[in-house]
Amino acid sequence: MKVLVTGATGLIGRQLCARLASHQIDVNYLTTKKAEIRNEPHYKGFFWNLENEIIDEKCLEGVTAIVHLAGANISKRWTRDYKKEIVESRVLSANLLLKLLKENPNEVKQFVSASAIGIYEDSLSIYHNEESKDLEASFIGCVVKKWEAAADRFSAIGLKVAKIRTGLVLAREGGMLQEVAKPVKFGFGAAFGSGKQWQSWIHIDDLVKMYIAAIEESWEGVFNAVAPHPVSNEDFVKLTAKVLGKPFFLPNLPEWLLKLMLGEMSTLLFLSQKVRPERTNNQGFRFHYEHLEPALENLLK
Repeated sequence: MKVLVTGATGLIGRQLCARLASHQIDVNYLTTKKAEIRNEPHYKGFFWNLENEIIDEKCLEGVTAIVHLAGANISKRWTRDYKKEIVESRVLSANLLLKLLKENPNEVKQFVSASAIGIYEDSLSIYHNEESKDLEASFIGCVVKKWEAAADRFSAIGLKVAKIRTGLVLAREGGMLQEVAKPVKFGFGAAFGSGKQWQSWIHIDDLVKMYIAAIEESWEGVFNAVAPHPVSNEDFVKLTAKVLGKPFFLPNLPEWLLKLMLGEMSTLLFLSQKVRPERTNNQGFRFHYEHLEPALENLLK
């Protein structure tokens, strides 16, 4: 079996590509940097350029599934230009892949797209599942809607489409956990705003395992990539301090201060999305890290 992966050098992509080998799944990957192209028996790189709509059609040789992880990092300051990049890096990349499939003979049967729980309405009380119709109207909610709409277009050419709505990804190599842990390590950990906002999270090992299950079992539809037990922001920081053996006593960081420091991007710190992986569980998928504390112990110790 062979898959084509976009975003292969990102936090999730690196882990996924490394793990696919143990499942005897070969990887073709797309990169915008020619210096990052490798040509190994089971791991081959191909060049693409969104701006000029260039893509090496040889990337499709032997491929039966595409995993679309490409997208600009949302954790940078949201200037007008960068907000445009956040959208286009996800949507135009999907459109270019669709054009490639339409114009070239191929064996692709499935399109697995990254997505995000940011599509769900900000709420302290609603418990979202994959069928939830309460959608978020903020910038990030609009991004995810456009992202998923681009993925859905692949069904028109007969592909099974799976959308992996991902929560807060916990990893050693980067991501929000390491940013939260930095001040905690120096005894300066504090919750954001009220601290009551729900954070639905997933250990990166479970996320990678979920992508592999989606490929091997040909999942179709929407699946929430979140552990079964979300926590409040205050509990998230408190447990991080506990695992690191550090005090947790500072007052919460006020919302106005974080908005001043981070601009509109600070919205990400205050959105409350309590999400359960109902359809994911119904697929027979089992999380190794269901509770936050064991996940933090694995990643921070």
